[in-house]
Amino acid sequence: MTVITLRRDAATAASSLLDLAPLRAAPCQREPYPWIAATGCLRAEALPALARDFPKLSRPGYHPVAQFTPRGAFAALLAEIEAGAFDALVGEKLGFDATLPRLITVQQTSPARAGRPHTDSERKVATLLIYLNSGWTSPEGHIRVLRGDSLDAPVAELPPDAGNIFAFRRTDASWHGHTPFIGERRVVQIAWLRDAAALERKHRHHRLGWLLKGLGLFG
Repeated sequence: MTVITLRRDAATAASSLLDLAPLRAAPCQREPYPWIAATGCLRAEALPALARDFPKLSRPGYHPVAQFTPRGAFAALLAEIEAGAFDALVGEKLGFDATLPRLITVQQTSPARAGRPHTDSERKVATLLIYLNSGWTSPEGHIRVLRGDSLDAPVAELPPDAGNIFAFRRTDASWHGHTPFIGERRVVQIAWLRDAAALERKHRHHRLGWLLKGLGLFG
């Protein structure tokens, strides 16, 4: 198993919270599916403000940005992403159309059911995860590249430290997951979807999930 510990390159211009040089330099792995891991993709000097301004989300799991009001440095980070900071770079490295519809969701707290091995929905073309947990010390909650529906014998794993990024192309073999962790595990997820209809279905899915959680029908 490979444990990812890539070196952080020099920061980009001071106006950007993101430093894409490490992601640009990271090789695209091809086994068992196309994936990339990089560390140090957030400027170190930006981390305190991002930690301070990370949204307080009342429920576990992933929330579309429309369900809360981003503020401060976190709003600036989302603005960079919405402006297409990752599109061309990740599209080129993973081999997909960078103009596809994009959905951004945010997690503050990881629920008990999270992390089970899965390949992602066929509506997704590619996914990128940006982690925002400064000083992660738990051995749990590390994202794992898998060859099947078991967390055992991973190909690689990456802790969810602030600035770490994991991106992959969705295939029938794109198994991934993380060891169980209940508690604060901050993540921004970017998903590129097949078409506008797939994006709308994802929005409906999130709206329904939000309603059911509010009614206490599942946690």
